[in-house]
Formats: sequence, structure tokens, C-alpha cells
Amino acid sequence: AVSDIEEFWTDAYGQTFHGDFKPVDQVLSWDSNGTNSEFCGGDTVGLVNAGYCLEDNTIGWDRGELMPSLRAANGDMAVSMVLAHEYGHSVARQSGIANTKTTTLVAEQQADCLAGVYMRWVAEGNSPRFTLSTSDGLNNLLAAMIAFRDPLLNEDETDSVANPHGSAFERVSAFQFGFTDGAASCAAIDQAEIDQRRGDLPVLLRERETGEVKITEDSVRNVVAAMATAFTPEHPPQLVFDPEGARCADSNSKAPAVYCPSTNSILVDLPALQKLGSKPDDGEHGMATGDNTGYSVVVSRYMMALQHQRGGALDNAVTALRTACLTGVATAELTTGVTTPDGTTILLTAGDLDEAVSGLLANGYAASDVNGDTVPSGFSRIDAFRIGVLGNEERCFKRFA
Repeated sequence: AVSDIEEFWTDAYGQTFHGDFKPVDQVLSWDSNGTNSEFCGGDTVGLVNAGYCLEDNTIGWDRGELMPSLRAANGDMAVSMVLAHEYGHSVARQSGIANTKTTTLVAEQQADCLAGVYMRWVAEGNSPRFTLSTSDGLNNLLAAMIAFRDPLLNEDETDSVANPHGSAFERVSAFQFGFTDGAASCAAIDQAEIDQRRGDLPVLLRERETGEVKITEDSVRNVVAAMATAFTPEHPPQLVFDPEGARCADSNSKAPAVYCPSTNSILVDLPALQKLGSKPDDGEHGMATGDNTGYSVVVSRYMMALQHQRGGALDNAVTALRTACLTGVATAELTTGVTTPDGTTILLTAGDLDEAVSGLLANGYAASDVNGDTVPSGFSRIDAFRIGVLGNEERCFKRFA
């Protein structure tokens, strides 16, 4: 993997940056469960991590626990991605897009972006050592990035994470910038760019917030009412709770929430939706599943109803991606709060975007057409969602026409 990454940057570096690429001076590994050694001035016992050390221009990684667990969970290319990220720090420093004043948050997202640049090269079939499919292969890499997101904190806990790397939504976005737009997009990442990208999106939980709202009939009705308030359709879809699953003559979807065009209704299997939106036992490890993994599917079916009222087909891949994009628009609306006519305010919190992203990658329900069919690339599903979060309704209809 190190040889592959160095071969890539030897050729690609000069296409964006001035000068020639210089490899790191040394690479080394350690066993975090074994005999102590030293990396970047620190002990390696218990150091389940990988890193770039600026002081001696070295890349190191834990071979005992980190790399084997990554490979088992996310495949061989997850190992290459970690090393591509660490090499990204070296590229950022020697190119001058990062310096001693660059914050950890900016530096980490630059490195995520530069890893995406390398992975695009592999996916295009240019690597002499590796291959990467844009469906399952890329999906596994995005799952690994979600797992390495920052922990979800309350406002009074910020000191417990001194060097934030970014939420799952932010880290995946940075990776996608590099994969889609190349190294020049990585050079554009600085604090101002991150602040603009964040906008009003919540980063920390307010005091005593948990970020989770139990999925009930009332809570689902409130979310649907918020959609009606935010988007004011001429013919709002009706909400029907169907415990036996969808009963719709013009939809084959098996998702927990289904849009039925003939009756203009959203059919919800509440127990299945509750299961989908349950918090995982592994806490901050793995996927960021939670209540909005479920609610985002309901929101996506409301977005399907909006598309139906504008006319056109609802049963193809373009519809699926447009739905993901519109779900992103609706999610951004809910992060600033929507108050329904009865006075209930629906407000998404920090972590909810990550939960939606996890659902898009894991099952794709919020990026599916009327029959529940989606595109195989989780990258494309999340990319469409991100376009909506950072854009608006009309941008979705133009982009996915």
C-alpha cells in the first residue's frame, strides 16, 4: 500500500502542486499489545492508531490491533485508505496547504480529501496492485470513515476532544471532494471553507440533550407535519400506520416507510421503523445509527410525494438520487427547527446527519425510488444527500433531472 501511494503521488503531485513529490523518510509499525517501542516521541504500548509524525517525517501504524480489525471489518482497502490518509498529511505539508498554524480539524479533512484523490486513481484501474469497485468496495471505505468520526459531545464536554477530526458527514464529504474533484479541492479546504460548509448545522448537543427521540406514532406524525409546514404542498400525503407492512398496489418497496402514489399516502410499519432507528450497542464504534436513521426514511417518502405532484417517473435511478438530495434539503430545514401549526417544534440535533448518512450507506432506503430500489453505490447516495444539505430544492431537480 505504501509503495502504491508513493507511486501515485510521484506522478500526480506536480499536476496540482509546485515542485516534486518527496516520500516520507521512514515507515514503521508496532504491535500495540507487544513490546514497547517509540513513535513520534511517544510509547507505542496501547497505541491503537496510525499517524504522520512531522518532527521526523515518518508514518507509523499499529499492526497488532488496528490494521487487522480494519481489514476484518472493512476489507483490504481499508488498510490502504488509512495509509493514504496519513500520507495525505505529508502531501499537505510539503505542498504548503498545511503549516504549523493549521488546526487539527482542517489538517484531518485535508488528509481525508487527499486519500480520496488516491482512491479515485485506484477505482479507475490505474493501480498495479489494487482494485476498488465503486459499489461494495467504496461502500466499505465509507463505512470505515464513519467509524472514525468524532464522538458526539454536549457543549460542556468540548475539552474532552482536544483535536477534533470532524463528524461522519464532514469526513465523508472531504473524502468525496477529493475523489470527485481532485487534489485542487483539497487545497481549498481551510477553516473558512469548513465554517461555510457547516453553516447552521449543529456540531454539539445542547446541555442535557441526548440527540435521540423515541420513534412513536406521535413523533412520526410530528415529523410529517413539519414537512407539510416547511414545503407546503398543495396536496399533502396522508400518513397511514400499517403494522403488516406496505399495502400499495403501485409500490413493491419493503422499506419501513413506503409512498403510495395512487392514494397519495405514506405507509409506515412502526415496529420496523423503530428497529431501524435504534441506537447500536457499540456506541461510537461502527455505524452512527440512531433515531434519524428511521426518521430520514419517512422524510424521504414525503419528498417522493413532492416529486409525484410535479409529475414524471418515480421508478428509476434518477428518482432515487433526487429523493436522497431532497431528503438532504429537508434535513437541513429541520436542523434550524420547524414549528408545526399545533406549536410543536421539530429540531434535529448534532449527530442526526451522521445517522442519516449511516442509513444511506447501510440500506439506502432514503435514497430509493417508489419501489424501494436504489443505486448500488453508497458513495453516490451520500453525495446526492450532501448536495441537498448544502443546496436547495431546485438544485436537486436540476441536478437529477
